[in-house]
Amino acid sequence: MNSPPDDVLILGGGAIGLATALALLEAGRGVRVLEAATIGGATSHGNCGTITPSHAPPLAAPGVPLRALRWMFTPDAPLYLKPRMDPVLWRWLVRFAGRCNMRDWLAATGARAAILNDSRSRLKGWIDQYGLQCEFVESGLDYVFRDRANFEHYLAQCEALAAVGIRTEAIDGADYLRQEPALREGLVGALHFPDDAHLRPDRYTAELARVVRARGGVIEEGCRAQALQPHADGVEVTVADGSQRHGRELVVATASWTPALVKPLGLKVPIQPGKGYSITWSRPALAPRRPLVLKDRSVFVTAWQDGFRLGSTMEFSGYDSTLNTVRLAALERAAHEYLHTPAGPELREKWYGWRPMTWDDLPVLGRTPRHPHVWLAAGHGMLGISMSVATGQLIADLVTGRAPAIDPAPYRVERFQ
Repeated sequence: MNSPPDDVLILGGGAIGLATALALLEAGRGVRVLEAATIGGATSHGNCGTITPSHAPPLAAPGVPLRALRWMFTPDAPLYLKPRMDPVLWRWLVRFAGRCNMRDWLAATGARAAILNDSRSRLKGWIDQYGLQCEFVESGLDYVFRDRANFEHYLAQCEALAAVGIRTEAIDGADYLRQEPALREGLVGALHFPDDAHLRPDRYTAELARVVRARGGVIEEGCRAQALQPHADGVEVTVADGSQRHGRELVVATASWTPALVKPLGLKVPIQPGKGYSITWSRPALAPRRPLVLKDRSVFVTAWQDGFRLGSTMEFSGYDSTLNTVRLAALERAAHEYLHTPAGPELREKWYGWRPMTWDDLPVLGRTPRHPHVWLAAGHGMLGISMSVATGQLIADLVTGRAPAIDPAPYRVERFQ
């Protein structure tokens, strides 16, 4: 059976799709969310739950291509490119490498900061307004360093971050160790980002879904979109069981699966799946007071009320669905190097997920060319949770014709066409 027409169909029930649904409901629109599996069960599930304006600088930075080549045959490197013949990936890498210069780095940093700062400021309002029970804590986040040259490299970026509204505080290593007993000796310095925050990502998506349903939105789980057919007055979506859903507007928020879904519409969306990993334990007796980035190893550490997670690494291996034990071991080694208690008493999960990476490290947001009823909200890379609220609000503003709070121009899909 086919459903009657909906106002707005949203494909994807992760943080981006659910935040967009909530923002549209608050703007007076009706929504139906179609999720292929379970709410928040894909990329939104296993990340470290940090809310990070600090991460405004893009992955595409001066010097990254050379480091990536050195790491190409190092399977446990922070950034790993699995050698293979994939013309689409190599075209993506060429464009990515072309962005690794100071001019583009500064431009991308400004555009990422705009959406990160807007999202961070709105998130606290959502937490209070909707009573989201997701262990939200505004304690900031710290980069910690054992390598002095690396510390000085990131210290030199603080001026550029200040220019886009991101505050930093440099702390001497010995002083930091007196504040943070969870860390081992050998720290040379730390950077504190006081405006960062963190939450439990699984509870965040569950709470967004609760509020969407409470405000009249419909969520269908186990409803995988297979084909899109735009019409003059809306869009028809064919799902896995052969039935159709009809929407006056359609928002595609399907993360790394977006390119294949919209390719038949003549849309080029150069998103590569950047595979990330995490390990989750119960909370150890001695856990860091704030979320940490073990910056020399590019590993995140986040502790919640009853959980403890190590996460990160970036692996370009296509849609490889294996759980790479070499990559997981790299997370554990970093924790042992930095932390007195690198794991909790109970191992709960080893996870991987595909982050939707664009070659300019900016999301793809807005109406699609030639299809006025099809909208994209994808390509958030490692920052889907951090950018979720601002993305939802921006899409809702654009769909309803309201003036958006941030300039949508840097995120338009037209830059790829």
